[in-house]
Amino acid sequence: MLNEIVKQKKQEVRELKDTIPLSILKEKLKNSWIDRDFRRAIVGRKGAIIAEFKRHSPSAGNLGNNRGPVEMAKIYEENGASAISVLTDRTFFHATPGDLTKVKEHTNLPVLRKDFLIDAYQIYESKLLGADAVLLISTILSEETLSELMELCQSLSMDPLVEVHEGEDLEKALKVKAEIIGINNRNLNTFATDINQTLKMVPLIPPGKIIVSESGIRTTNDLNRLKKAGIRAFLVGETILKAPDPGKKLKEFLAELEDGN
Repeated sequence: MLNEIVKQKKQEVRELKDTIPLSILKEKLKNSWIDRDFRRAIVGRKGAIIAEFKRHSPSAGNLGNNRGPVEMAKIYEENGASAISVLTDRTFFHATPGDLTKVKEHTNLPVLRKDFLIDAYQIYESKLLGADAVLLISTILSEETLSELMELCQSLSMDPLVEVHEGEDLEKALKVKAEIIGINNRNLNTFATDINQTLKMVPLIPPGKIIVSESGIRTTNDLNRLKKAGIRAFLVGETILKAPDPGKKLKEFLAELEDGN
C-alpha cells in the first residue's frame, strides 16, 4: 500500500507542476496567510491534542458521520484541541487540499497538513493552502530529501513534524536534527496500529525533542499509558471522528491529560 501511495503521489506532483508551474506558485505566496505557531501550541501544558480531520482511510473506511471540515474544526476548537491535522490525500483518503484551507479560514488554531509529501513543490503548496506545519514521513524520504524539505519548511515559517515508525526512521530524523518527532503507531505497510510502538521508541529519543504519539489512541487508558512514558502531545483522529459526540470525546481525553495521576 505504501509503495502504491508514493507512486501515485509522484504522478500527482508531475501533474501539478504541469498545471501550475512552481514560479507561479511562489508568486502566489506573496499574499499568503498569517502564521500560527504550531510548535508553541503543542508544548508547555500537561497535554496537547492535535485533533485530525479526515474523510476516509484505507483501514477504517468512511469517517466523521458526514461532518465536513468546517463543522469538525469548530468542534475541535470549542472543545480544547491545541491544533488541527487535516488529511489532504485525494486517491487513498478521499480528501481534497481545499479541506485544509476551509479549516484555516474558520478556526484560529494552527493547522498541520498530513499527506505524503515527497517534493519541494508540495511544501510551497502547503504554505499556499494555509498550513502552519507539515508532516514529513521519514520512511518515504531519503536523508538528503528530508533535510531539504525541513529547511524549506522553516524558511516558509512552517514547523516540520518528522514522523518515524522504526529505529531506522528515527536515526534519519536525528541526523537531520528534527525537533518535533512524531511516532506513528500505525505500520504504513499493514495499517495495523499498536501504541506500544511509541513506548518502544521513546527511550531511543534524546532529551529536548518534542514527541508526538500518532494514531491508534482509542481510550483514556491508552492516553494514560503514553502520558506515564513522558508523552505530552498526541495526534488523534479516528476515535474522535467516529464518536457519536466528537466534542465530548475530545473533552474526555483532555480531562485524562489534565489529571495529575
